[in-house]
Amino acid sequence: MHTVVLVDSRTASALAQVLPLLLLTLVVEVRRTQRHRGLSRARITAFLALFGLVEVVLVLSIDGAFYPFQWFDFCSAAIIFGLMYLIASLSLSDPSKDRDDER
Repeated sequence: MHTVVLVDSRTASALAQVLPLLLLTLVVEVRRTQRHRGLSRARITAFLALFGLVEVVLVLSIDGAFYPFQWFDFCSAAIIFGLMYLIASLSLSDPSKDRDDER
């Protein structure tokens, strides 16, 4: 069986740990400066989906090969992609609309 190596394991491990922190910082700063109001939801969703795919590839590459992957790597990647979905849905929610619904 042939293995597919996209990134060496040390680089994949480091990037898989650093990139989510950078994404969190970016989301906080975009919300703080309210620049998200000028971007369409489709652009934000596409960016976060692309980010999630890159993160999944890095997690699958941590053991040194993208394919064949270990099942635990696949489960970890699925959890990360699920968390990315939550981040996307929370970052796209508008708190002012939520407050109006409660009244």
